[in-house]
Amino acid sequence: MQLTFYGHACFSVEMGGKHLLFDPFISGNELAKHINLNAIPADYILISHGHGDHVADAPAIAKRTQATIVSNFEIVSWFEHKHHHPKGHPMNHGGEWQFDFGKVKYVNAVHSSVLPDGSYGGNPGGFIVSGAEGAFYFAGDTALTWDMKLIPMFANLNFAVLPIGNNFTMGINDAIIAAEFIECETIIGVHYDTFGYIKIDHQQATLKFAERGLKLLLPDIGETIEV
Repeated sequence: MQLTFYGHACFSVEMGGKHLLFDPFISGNELAKHINLNAIPADYILISHGHGDHVADAPAIAKRTQATIVSNFEIVSWFEHKHHHPKGHPMNHGGEWQFDFGKVKYVNAVHSSVLPDGSYGGNPGGFIVSGAEGAFYFAGDTALTWDMKLIPMFANLNFAVLPIGNNFTMGINDAIIAAEFIECETIIGVHYDTFGYIKIDHQQATLKFAERGLKLLLPDIGETIEV
C-alpha cells in the first residue's frame, strides 16, 4: 500500500484501486502551505471526528471529487444538510461495512467532537481498514484506551496511524503502549508539530519507539511511502 502524508492527521492510502483520504486539514495548516489542495485525489473521505483540524477541507475536496464521506451518523448527516453532499456512508461504533476497496470497521476513540459551526459531532472514532493488500488502523484523535487490545482480534495490521503529539491526544509514551496493545510494529505518527502545544522531538520519539522494538515513521508533508 502507498500512504501519502498531508500534514497534521491528514493522509491518504491507495487500496483496491481507490484513494482513501483521512481527516482533511491542509489549507489551515501553515506547515502544509506547499500542498495543492486541488490536486489531492479522493474516492472516499474518512473522518474520525468533527473538529475543524480534521474536517476543514473535506467539504471542498468532497465537492470537487464527489468522494463518499465515511464517518459517524452525525457527521455524514451534517455534510448532507450543511453542504448538500448526498454521497455519504454513516457508521457507528462496532459496525463494519464491505466497500468496493475493502472492509471498514468503526472503533472506539476517547476524545471529544463538535463540528466547526457548533453542531453536535457525535462520538469520535477510529477505523480498521482491511483489503486484499493488507490491513491498517487509524486511531483518530484518542487517549490510550484498553479497547485497543481488541484491535488484533479484528485484523492483523500491516501498520497503524497513531497520534503522538500529546496534550490533546496520546503522547509518545502512551502511543508506544498503544502499539503494543494493537500488536503492530510499524507506526506512522500524526497529530504533532502543527501547533505549539503538540511540538515533538522527532529524534527522541523515533529512538523511544526503537528501544521497544517498534518502528516510528514520520514522513515529510507531501511524501509518499510504501507501507
